[in-house]
Amino acid sequence: MLTIYDIAKKAGVSASTVSKVLNGRPGVGKKTIEKVKQITEELGYYPNSIARGLATKKSKTVGVFFEDHLNSGFRHPFLQDILASFKDVIGAHGYDLIFFTNNHPDNHVETFEARARHRNVDGLFLMGIPRTDKNLDAIIASNIPCISIDLDLCGPRANYICSDNIGGAASAVEYFISKGHKKIACITDFFATKPGEDRLVGYLRAMEKHGLSLKKEWIARSDFSDQGGLLSTRKLLDSDPSLTAIFCAGDMMALGAMRAIKEKGLAVGKDISIIGFDNISLLSYVTPSLTTVSQKKEAMGEMAAKELIKLMEDPYYRADPITIETELIIRDTVCNLVENS
Repeated sequence: MLTIYDIAKKAGVSASTVSKVLNGRPGVGKKTIEKVKQITEELGYYPNSIARGLATKKSKTVGVFFEDHLNSGFRHPFLQDILASFKDVIGAHGYDLIFFTNNHPDNHVETFEARARHRNVDGLFLMGIPRTDKNLDAIIASNIPCISIDLDLCGPRANYICSDNIGGAASAVEYFISKGHKKIACITDFFATKPGEDRLVGYLRAMEKHGLSLKKEWIARSDFSDQGGLLSTRKLLDSDPSLTAIFCAGDMMALGAMRAIKEKGLAVGKDISIIGFDNISLLSYVTPSLTTVSQKKEAMGEMAAKELIKLMEDPYYRADPITIETELIIRDTVCNLVENS
């Protein structure tokens, strides 16, 4: 069996030098690096990642936990964009990804921490995990470097990244109000997620700021699916036909809301105005084009990777939560009641 000692003998260097080259560690000259790599390729030597991990106490892998309430898996457009940019940055630093399934038979008996340690990952990336998950305290206490998206996970080796969900939601409601809307409903989520709760807060703050009356039946809770938006909008319009606008905490909700409005024989953007949240790529196929709050998904993925690398590679790094600004994208689903009055 070919070993690094065989490489070292042929290259005329020590085994430790070969190890440094193969693991990308400093302290080796450029010519020696090129020579070792050339001989490695000639002999067809492939380092054993498990053995290397035992020697360095690093597996160069990152575990990804994703809890999917809607069973859409990695097909969800918001998730796709974040994961793509996260993978690019983490991969460029020599790390591979391990995806932990959320329907594994051991899920009910093994914690996130236990599964992460079993796979010997260097860090964790969490998405879609609700604040109420009983495993989160153990993850924070474990000191396994961890970064999360839209989950306020804080600890010595844990940090999180989120969009300005409160500000983004408030900007959507402010835009409705600037167009003369006063009877504005909100569809948020019932999963106790940070984005859902924060977007509801933004809606409430904007309504209160402008002294608008608010009926409890104007707030509907749903999941983040188009079906959830459809059912919620049906209830909203049945309970109060005088509503003129609906803010949806997610674009998929908004697409369902648009369908419900059309079912009522009403026109989206004329009879009832809609604003979503996310700016998913699917919107380019929707008519009328949806006004929405855009999240910088690629930037979130890149920042998550960079923060996790710091947490994994610098034991003294102490991170602060990162909030990324949003942008209201104005399209065709909000009518101007001021002009029509």
